[in-house]
Amino acid sequence: MAIKIVCLPGDGIGPEVTQSTIAVLKAVGEKFRIEFDIAEYPIGGIAIEQSGTPLPDQTLAACKEADAVFLGAIGGPQWENPEASVRPEQGLLKLRSELGVFSNIRPLKVFPSLISSSPLKPERLAGVDFVVVRELTGGIYFGERTRQDDYATDECRYSVGEVERIARVACEMAMQRNKRVTSVDKANVLETSRLWREVVTRVVKNEFPEINLEHQLVDSCAMKLIQQPAHFDVILTENMFGDILSDEASVLSGSMGLLASASIGDGVGLFEPIHGSAPDIAGLGIANPYASILSAAMMLRWLNLELAAKAVEDAVLDAIDNGTLTRDLTISNSMREASTKEATQAVLEAI
Repeated sequence: MAIKIVCLPGDGIGPEVTQSTIAVLKAVGEKFRIEFDIAEYPIGGIAIEQSGTPLPDQTLAACKEADAVFLGAIGGPQWENPEASVRPEQGLLKLRSELGVFSNIRPLKVFPSLISSSPLKPERLAGVDFVVVRELTGGIYFGERTRQDDYATDECRYSVGEVERIARVACEMAMQRNKRVTSVDKANVLETSRLWREVVTRVVKNEFPEINLEHQLVDSCAMKLIQQPAHFDVILTENMFGDILSDEASVLSGSMGLLASASIGDGVGLFEPIHGSAPDIAGLGIANPYASILSAAMMLRWLNLELAAKAVEDAVLDAIDNGTLTRDLTISNSMREASTKEATQAVLEAI
């Protein structure tokens, strides 16, 4: 039976990197005799233009019936009016909530051949290999909002159950790694963070006694991510902090164009690169497809297709090591910049 993959190209460079991802999925499917049933649906700004809503009912229904969902990117300046009642981001937030994907997994490794692409000194990058586990369907992004003429409010709310389940995801992942979890909060100020710290501590003590747990305030963690990034193994944190810290961490690898993510829960998984829609380069054929392709590798692994996932990851590494680098990865003007198609082709040839 074919594996049903729904692709949501979205906006900006989303359609370009999605096409690269589809090409790689077809190639790896042919290599390992895996049949994929791939269908595309609108989301985000393009969906607003077509139907007036950022997440059409048909798109949501297809996602719920799929085995996995791949998302390109959403948003753009034409939809950024702060007074607009409908925005592309609303579609993604609703999709995450409807699919119940409460756990966002963002791994970060430094490619040895790209150490010079990072603004950090090479010695600070030695041994960097960690995962950010971000709670995805709670917190301030999903709390109640109010707006008056002279003030606005955004509610940050977490339940014990929400913290427990994301803590277990982080601990289970740490048990497969180095058994170290850094839980990040702002417990010196926020009541939600005090609850977070109490619940995480209890879960680790009662269910994962082998885990070495440390707590860090988010501002301290942000500083340590740059000063001592190799210190971390699994970083566990809430929705907004995880959004900010994982984007900061992209500096270590040299580009957001290298970082993949998986959003998982109890049902369909959602996979996407962490970069945005990059409207300034959309349509120029220079977007980096590697993060999207590596997100597809995470999807394959989640579907228990380990050999296919490893083949995709190895192919990306091979392409990078052979110097097929898009504009965001070139470290001097003397280096030739590869196009999106050339980078994709390098991966296909390696597969």
